[in-house]
Amino acid sequence: QVQLVESGGGLVQAGDSLRLSCAASGLTFSMAVMGWFRQAPGKEREFVAASSRTGGGTYYAGSMKGRFTITRDNVKKLVYLHLNNLKPEDTAVYYCAAGYDGRTYRASHEYKYWGQGTQVTVSS
Repeated sequence: QVQLVESGGGLVQAGDSLRLSCAASGLTFSMAVMGWFRQAPGKEREFVAASSRTGGGTYYAGSMKGRFTITRDNVKKLVYLHLNNLKPEDTAVYYCAAGYDGRTYRASHEYKYWGQGTQVTVSS
């Protein structure tokens, strides 16, 4: 059984930083593309960032690149999302996802497994 468990969300102020973690189990982690998505109230789920199997390739939504960083540890089977200079519009539930497609890295249908999400709330 594959499980992805996010942690690290919380309430922060604009300009603060936060690190989200995703712990994977029951997964051939080194073969999986790992991604982060988010969904804000009243909005569709959107792509945030993704990491290739080795972590050598990283991919970001245009609005996140430069502020967010994705990293992974294939030994510990962890993937991180470093959120910097947070803005109120970053408020959302952030989801960790894993898949084996990796063609575009950006589409939700490329990911087979999803965590339950962790809430990030950024106040002004």
